[in-house]
Amino acid sequence: MKVLLLGSGGREHALALKISQSAHHPELFIAPGNAGTGLCGTNVEMDPTNFWEVKKFCLEKRVDMVVVGPEEPLVRGIYDFMTDDPGLSHIAVIGPSRMAAQLEGSKAFAKEFMLRNGIPTAGYREFSLANYEEGLSYIRSLPTPIVLKADGLAAGKGVIIAQSHVEAMAEYEMMLQRSKFGEASRKIVIEEFLTGTELSVFVLTDGKDYLLLPEAKDYKRVGEGDKGLNTGGMGAVSPVPFADATFMEKVRTRVIEPTISGIRDEGLVYKGFVFFGLIKVNDDPFVIEYNCRMGDPETEVVIPRLKNDIIDLFLAVDAGRLSGIVMETDPRAATTVMAVSQGYPGHYDKGLQIDGLEEMNEEGVHVFHAGTMIQNGKVLTNGGRVLAVTSFGSSIAQAVSTSVKVLGKIYYPGITYRKDIGYEFS
Repeated sequence: MKVLLLGSGGREHALALKISQSAHHPELFIAPGNAGTGLCGTNVEMDPTNFWEVKKFCLEKRVDMVVVGPEEPLVRGIYDFMTDDPGLSHIAVIGPSRMAAQLEGSKAFAKEFMLRNGIPTAGYREFSLANYEEGLSYIRSLPTPIVLKADGLAAGKGVIIAQSHVEAMAEYEMMLQRSKFGEASRKIVIEEFLTGTELSVFVLTDGKDYLLLPEAKDYKRVGEGDKGLNTGGMGAVSPVPFADATFMEKVRTRVIEPTISGIRDEGLVYKGFVFFGLIKVNDDPFVIEYNCRMGDPETEVVIPRLKNDIIDLFLAVDAGRLSGIVMETDPRAATTVMAVSQGYPGHYDKGLQIDGLEEMNEEGVHVFHAGTMIQNGKVLTNGGRVLAVTSFGSSIAQAVSTSVKVLGKIYYPGITYRKDIGYEFS
């Protein structure tokens, strides 16, 4: 079996490792990959959004399965491109169709879907230049803080939490009249702010049935104690202690099942991961957002906890036979601590040599590469988030301690990481 995995981050390294461990012994290609994924398969210099290049590669290498890591190829319609092409339609594609991917690609689409299917979420309205003045009135009517979201993909930067009406109206103007997020903010969603604790829940679905994966909680703020600027994620933990059986039953009945039923009933083709960005308000789950793929750095704690052969799961998704499969999960705690570049999420340097990786042989530890590259045989930094060190332990505190200890053996100029991931559960 030949598998092409699209993407280049820590999520893709975690998926690549799991795929490489399959009993199917797949020949794995990763496009474009990073220094870590190259240890699991063959990296390929290719843009995942250049579908014609993907097609050419799949035909040349006789690829059997394409696993899509990031959201952009999905929102642009790679599933439809592959399955509509007679020369490619035999290839299993793990990801939703273009229309189904609008659950992430359009905040307005997602909100309307939730409303139609009775899925709990914050009150909202959507606005564009056509009803600009109505948006100002809506902002004035809401209590603060107020949430403003660019409708389209904005590289994780399209959400503003305004602390005052003045700030909300200024951001509203920047987004709609001055195109702060480009095409992504031609339309925006304004939401009521929900107070609670966030977590991420994931399922793998064939569009009819689903398998529940381990839940996770990530940490966005760059500084310890959840202070400082928002990032793409500084670490994650799984399982989440407050997501007990009672709460997860509410998630299943109020969020997951209505979502999968809605996907089926509305004729959306969906063969892949659904990410539920949730907030626990009192004891009830509300949906903040959908993603049409796995999250990062949550993947780095969720995927290592899976005991199932991931290729078996993907084949079942493609064949529409998930209903007979039981998900097996490692009961231990898994945590990941992200090492980032100095200055991230602002300006940072690239091309810095990473030392100490060759000594990484700790049992129960995975060092996943996120923003790395190989040059002249040396591993160099190539992004804001550089490495994700995932450890297992009998408790979250023990697992975090191990990850921090391992990071202490790794060095590049300005290496930065939080030592308090999972602090509220220690």
